[in-house]
Amino acid sequence: MAAFFAEQADFILFFYGLALILLGVTCFAIAKHAVRCQSWHLLGLFGLVHGAGEWLELTALVVGDNVSFAALRTAVMTASYVLLVEFARQELARQKYWVPGPWIYLVLLSLVLLGGAMQGLNEANAIARYSLGIIGSLGACTVFLIHAQAFFGPAGRLAVIAAVGFALYAIAAGAIVPFAPLWPADTVNQEWFLARTGVPIQLVRGTLACCIAVAIWGIWGQKLIAEVASARYTRYLHKQFVATVVVMGAILLLGWGLTEYFGLVHKQHLRQETQSDLDLLAASLSGETAPVDAVARSVAGSPTVLSLLTAQQQAGGAAVGSVLTLGIDAAGARRGYILNTSGTLVAFSGRGQPGDAQGYAAGSDFRRALAGEPVHELKFDATSIETVYIAAYPVRGPAGDIVGVTMLERSLKRFDANLAAFTFPVFLVDPQGIVTLSNRPDLKLRWLWPQAGASRSQRPESPSADADPILQTGLEDGSWANVEGDAVYVRQRHVAGSDWSLVIFMPIEGIFASRVLGIAITLLATIMVLIYIVARERAVHDTVQMDRRLALEELARLLDHKATTDPLTGLSNRLKFDEALGKEIVRSRRFGTPLSLIFYDIDHFKQINDSHGHQIGDDVLIELSALIAQRMRATDLLARWGGEEFAILVPHSDAAMTARFAELLKNAVEGTHFDKVGTMSCSFGVAQLKVGETAEGLVARADGALYRAKLNGRNRVELAGQSSGQAGVGSAA
Repeated sequence: MAAFFAEQADFILFFYGLALILLGVTCFAIAKHAVRCQSWHLLGLFGLVHGAGEWLELTALVVGDNVSFAALRTAVMTASYVLLVEFARQELARQKYWVPGPWIYLVLLSLVLLGGAMQGLNEANAIARYSLGIIGSLGACTVFLIHAQAFFGPAGRLAVIAAVGFALYAIAAGAIVPFAPLWPADTVNQEWFLARTGVPIQLVRGTLACCIAVAIWGIWGQKLIAEVASARYTRYLHKQFVATVVVMGAILLLGWGLTEYFGLVHKQHLRQETQSDLDLLAASLSGETAPVDAVARSVAGSPTVLSLLTAQQQAGGAAVGSVLTLGIDAAGARRGYILNTSGTLVAFSGRGQPGDAQGYAAGSDFRRALAGEPVHELKFDATSIETVYIAAYPVRGPAGDIVGVTMLERSLKRFDANLAAFTFPVFLVDPQGIVTLSNRPDLKLRWLWPQAGASRSQRPESPSADADPILQTGLEDGSWANVEGDAVYVRQRHVAGSDWSLVIFMPIEGIFASRVLGIAITLLATIMVLIYIVARERAVHDTVQMDRRLALEELARLLDHKATTDPLTGLSNRLKFDEALGKEIVRSRRFGTPLSLIFYDIDHFKQINDSHGHQIGDDVLIELSALIAQRMRATDLLARWGGEEFAILVPHSDAAMTARFAELLKNAVEGTHFDKVGTMSCSFGVAQLKVGETAEGLVARADGALYRAKLNGRNRVELAGQSSGQAGVGSAA
């Protein structure tokens, strides 16, 4: 599990940073639209800055790291936690809770700087998380618990989720820190968590940040629902919430799959490349051991050696020694032995003393060669702290029986020196898992992987003898591992004919660089979906608001129409007429245009009501109104003045023109057959607005002219004179 997540470190950091940035964007939206949530821009800044810090970690993973870049990331992380603490401080102060003043930052930041100056960046990182990270996260937890008491329904439950998320985040981000040389960071740290759970703490932090972001987004959605108060908008936000979570989850899963695909492509290339390196290492080692094998076999077949072992002639020892010395020189060996079947040393040449061979006579190599099996063996010489190669061949007599053993031993110092040509860690490892040769001197004589039941006494004394294993888990060819904080690709190849291994650690910056394309595509898809979601939400919000405004405007128009319209005839009522008359008088005076007024009513209308009933009378009023309206100009205004009396406002027309118009109307009424009542007539009074005359004066003169038309026999048009008549129609109707 740990090896799998080591491969996914880049995508985990991307996911973690993305969750924090989404949290920041959501909080900025809240701070922008909510008057009482202005301090939330600090929580938004925390999300943006901390998310950027995690993406800086991703950058370091892809392109490499250095001290300056690590210091920048520590500073960014510390600044983000300062913003989180300040958010909690301001929110709690607004809720009337006691909080320390800004002086608290001087104390906490001094601790961070002091730790960094004394122990380095890891200690500064740990102290920043222990102080600012835990305080800020627990403070934010408290803020959301307070809000949960004020919210109702889903918003309150979401606030509780956000509070729990921040409480757990205080543990994941504030208590579980990178390794640092201080307690408890030297015991409880990110490596400790990974070793016990198999899950990197960054994945846990990212999941918590995602839950917090979703909860806060849900709270904001509930606030919008309450503001808009629209069933359509509520249904849309509920669907959008579910759809967004599903779509974003699908994008992340597909993006991870795409990233993994690009990583597998690079892994195949890396496997081929490392296979070439392993082949080169094996060839180099074979170049060191093959001459020893050839010479040992040649010496074993030498007649001089056979003669000495079969005849037991010590006189031939000088000749045998010469053969052995030539063989050592040819093989580059450091020493050689010839032993008889009883293990007695017959000949010796090279460095050291002959007594050194007694150990070989008792060893498994001698016994195997004596049994007729050629021996090709790597060994670690604890006395000289060297790795050596031993070749042992049986010496056979004329009848094929074994009469002795030849053994050559070569130091692998030259092979060890050749390892320096490799830029990545290379190891020669014995069957117990101890590194005997490496181009990393600091890793020599250390366990490469943990060995069950192995004790430290199995290793020679050395400065690294008490160090922990290089790998935390077992060695597996083609796997990923974390070595001293760096992710590496592990390849292993067994040395032919032995349990020794050649191992290489290939840095995997390249694998992450190849996976960046998948991450970039995921980020682009995420941005596009979020833009669509935000735009769609705004469109629905604006549509709902527009529909609401249009409905209000329509209602206003309806109310205005009802207030200014006669309900029986559909004509303008007296309120509308008075308003229009005032406007036309102002216009007439401003532009010097004539303005006339017609008053008319139905002759003997009371008899129609008495003879046919009020319903028929109403029908007559409706039919008459339609008849007159058809003959009016668009600029004229016809209104029901009251009862059976009507008024016509005629702009841009003098008294004479208006009188002729009234005559046309009179003739039209007189010549029309009305349903159920037959023919009838109307009387008309016409008046033109005089200079300086008020609306009341104009109405009075038109009403007086109508009164004279009644007195003079009805069914006629009378034009008002220069004097205002105050008479009304009264009983003359």
